[in-house]
Amino acid sequence: MKTVATALLFVALAPAVTGCAARQRFLDRINAAKAPPPAAAIPGLPATGAKAGQVYAGALPPPDGVDGVGPAAPAPPAMQFLYGSGEAAALSYQAFFGLANYIISMASDRAVGHDLRSVVMSPGSTLDAPIFEPCGDKPLAVVLDIDETAVLNLGFEADAASGVPYDQARWDAWERTGGGDVTAVPGALDMVKAAKAENVAVVFNSNRSTVNADKTAAMLAGLGFAPVVHGDTLWLQGDAASTGSGKDARRWAIAKKYCVIAMAGDQLGDFTDLFNASAQAFEARRASVGGRYTSVLWGHGWFILPNPVYGSALKGAMGEVFPLDKRWTPPAAGSPATTAPAPEIKEK
Repeated sequence: MKTVATALLFVALAPAVTGCAARQRFLDRINAAKAPPPAAAIPGLPATGAKAGQVYAGALPPPDGVDGVGPAAPAPPAMQFLYGSGEAAALSYQAFFGLANYIISMASDRAVGHDLRSVVMSPGSTLDAPIFEPCGDKPLAVVLDIDETAVLNLGFEADAASGVPYDQARWDAWERTGGGDVTAVPGALDMVKAAKAENVAVVFNSNRSTVNADKTAAMLAGLGFAPVVHGDTLWLQGDAASTGSGKDARRWAIAKKYCVIAMAGDQLGDFTDLFNASAQAFEARRASVGGRYTSVLWGHGWFILPNPVYGSALKGAMGEVFPLDKRWTPPAAGSPATTAPAPEIKEK
């Protein structure tokens, strides 16, 4: 029976185990997996077993003919942030470690007999009245976007940073041939290890092409995300009769087989197509993430990653982003202090 989200949503999302217990279980696994590097390891080079050409920690390789020094021109600021900064890496770790903790908590809820609900909005939902289906005994799963959520497309974006405009044919060629020039988003593989330890399937929902499904699956497997099976743990544009960039049809197909306890992405459309409704005004779209029912999902079933490089977030005229009533004009040189005097306090 479909149930419109009410205060029961808070109950459905509240973990039964304490946050400390879940966190400790997760950290124990991460610490056990991160053994000290071999003595022969050289900082900055791939660890033993890494694919040829794969660079650790998201650093771009030096261009041919240059001895370890990149081009003198700086990368575009948004790319500096996403692909090169410690701040972006920290945000990614924060999102994925939070997601891992949440997965452990929800798996523990299932283990002690608690009923769970999917975090996929069912057909007929609105942002003000979402519908979350009971899971029954479906196997648990977490659903991830691929590009700039699980994988950083270093090779393609380095090409774009040199001034090459986006072209669909070029992207198609990248899907087919760029599998060795990517790296996993910081924290993503740690989260996958935690999910697998809890018998939670990792499912990908991407707008990459079904034509290149085998190449995308091989790329993900090469990074350590295996197993990846098209039509089961890998869903692509066109699957489930989906059209355009919308992902709801694929999410609903995934939710028929799995109890989707969490989703992660770098665009609002990675959670529900309702956020990208064409009739939604600029201010309304931003406000919609803080609605009565959507706001409680961030960090409790929905986990978002930073992406200032491309996507649906990059819109808005100056007057929309910076309202006129919030503009500031610096005081002219030599003008009196503009700070208002402190109000007089009168004794009663």
